[in-house]
Amino acid sequence: MVDGRERRQPQKPEKPESRAYIGSFTSAGGRGILVADVDPGSGALSVRSAVDDLPDPSYLALSGALLYAVSETPDGRVAAYHRHGDRLLPAGPPVPVAADGPTHLSVHAGHVLTANYGSGSVTAVPLREDGTLVAGAAAVLRHEGSGPVLDRQRSPHAHQVLPDPDGRWILSVDLGTDSVRVGSFEGGALAVRREIRSRPGSGPRHLAFHPDGRRAYVLNELTPTVVGCGWDAERGVLEPLFETPVLREVPAGGAWPSGIVVSPDGCFVWTATRGPDVISVFAVADDGLRLVSTVPCGGVWPRALALHGGFLYVAGERSGDITWFSPDPSTGVPRHRGSVPAPAASCIVFR
Repeated sequence: MVDGRERRQPQKPEKPESRAYIGSFTSAGGRGILVADVDPGSGALSVRSAVDDLPDPSYLALSGALLYAVSETPDGRVAAYHRHGDRLLPAGPPVPVAADGPTHLSVHAGHVLTANYGSGSVTAVPLREDGTLVAGAAAVLRHEGSGPVLDRQRSPHAHQVLPDPDGRWILSVDLGTDSVRVGSFEGGALAVRREIRSRPGSGPRHLAFHPDGRRAYVLNELTPTVVGCGWDAERGVLEPLFETPVLREVPAGGAWPSGIVVSPDGCFVWTATRGPDVISVFAVADDGLRLVSTVPCGGVWPRALALHGGFLYVAGERSGDITWFSPDPSTGVPRHRGSVPAPAASCIVFR
C-alpha cells in the first residue's frame, strides 16, 4: 500500500490474435478450408473449424477482412469468405473464372487474379468496395506456347500470378511454356509487356521476391533448380543471372520442387521438394545462392511453404499435415517443432 492505495503492476500488452488458414484438396479427403489458432511462442497450430462448401480450395489469399480461395476444378471458381473469429462465413456465391484448374491467386488493384493451370491463362475478377466478388470475369489473358517435356508441356500451364513489390507489374509464371510473363493491368485489362524465357524443359512453378525489391528467385519444378534474377521495377524487366540446384544429388525416383520463401531479412531462401520430401536452405549472397543444407520436411509431398512469426510451415499434401520449424537465425537450418493433422493440405496463409 502506498498513500492508502494499492500499487498496480503495469500490464504487458497482449499480443495480437493470430490465425492460420489451410487449403486442401477435398477430392483427396481434405476438409476444405481449416481455421487454426497460432500460438505465438511455440508456433503451434490448433485447428478450430472448417468450411467445406468449395471443392478443392487448393490456394488461399488474404486481403483486409476477407479470405479468398480458388476451386481447382475443371469449371474453376473463386470464392470469398468473411473472417469471423475462428470461423469463415461465405461472402456470396463462388464466381467462375472462365478457366480450367485455377491453382494460385493474389489480390491486386481491386481484383482477384487467378493463375489457371489447366487453361494456361490468367483471370482478373473484380471486387466491390466491400471486397466481395463481382460475377463475371473482368479479363482473361491466355498464354501461348509449349515446352519439350511432352507429358507436362504440350500447352501453357500458368502456375502463379502475383504483383511485383511496387504494384506496378503483374508477373505470371508458366510451367508449360518455360517462361515468366511480365504484364500490365490497367483499366481492367491484362496485357503482356514482355516474356522472359527459362531454360527449355525447366518448368518454372513459383517466384518469390527478395525484400530489397531488386532480386527475385524462380523455382523450377521439372528440373530441381532455382534461378536467381535481377528485377528492374522501373522497366518491368526480369533478368536471369544464375541457376542453382536445390539438391546436392537428384534421387533415382525424381524430384519436383514446389514452394519457395525468402526470409524477411533477406539472408535466407528456403525451398520444398517433393519426392525426397525435403526443405533446402540457401544463404543469400550478392552473387548468388549457396546451398547450406537439406532437412526432412516432416511429412510427405510438401506442396507449399509459409513463414509466420519466426516459424517456417510446410503443407504435407500426402501425409495430410502441417509441420512447423524454427530456423536457426545464423544458419537458416530449420529445427522441427511440431505438426498438426490437415488431410490433403495444399496451402497455408496467416493473419
